Amino acid sequence: MAASHIQAVLFDLDGVITDTAEYHYLAWKKLADELQVPFDRHFNEALKGLSRMDSLKKILENARPEPSFSKEKLSELADRKNEYYKELIRQISPADLLPGIHNLLEDIKERGIKTALASASKNAMFVIDRLGVASFFDEIVDAARIQHGKPDPEIFLTGARKLDADPAFCIGIEDAEAGIQAIKAAGMFAVGVGTPENMKQADFLVEGTQDLDFEKIESAFLLKNKG
Repeated sequence: MAASHIQAVLFDLDGVITDTAEYHYLAWKKLADELQVPFDRHFNEALKGLSRMDSLKKILENARPEPSFSKEKLSELADRKNEYYKELIRQISPADLLPGIHNLLEDIKERGIKTALASASKNAMFVIDRLGVASFFDEIVDAARIQHGKPDPEIFLTGARKLDADPAFCIGIEDAEAGIQAIKAAGMFAVGVGTPENMKQADFLVEGTQDLDFEKIESAFLLKNKG
């Protein structure tokens, strides 16, 4: 098999490797109820791909009147949500790996292509350990190691740098619009998991993770970069 031009593949965590969205929702819902701020599943969709602090600020904007919290109080609230979330994700196991992902990770590893996890979650390492796939990743870049969250490209550029890979020869896989925007801003090839409406900027689109086939992704990448 011919060597791939692809140097690295960078994965989002939530919605790509596993689906912890429900746990995030339940944790935010518990905090919002304590603060007596309106919060439901529809509003939760707007938080996809955002950092914990950006998510908190967006939730608080929904309050009437909007509360004015100090930086220290905001940090305390974000930490409280995280403690609720960590309690919920203790139950995660390898059975929670999304369909097709284990095969995709094995395929990429067999080809000698480097991989990184690029996740807005500061609990990324804990989650992939629970899923039993930590050994597939050469680097973990989480929100604790960057200054700017998605759609800023920093997390993907950091991952590429740590893998010593040229962004132009990297693949990013995301399920959130902010994530796709971050991949494109980093100058990478964007693979979207979801609907065409939410993945407008994706270079290659699949409906679900079970459709993530490396040979098809590679073919699309090579076709786009032909010449």
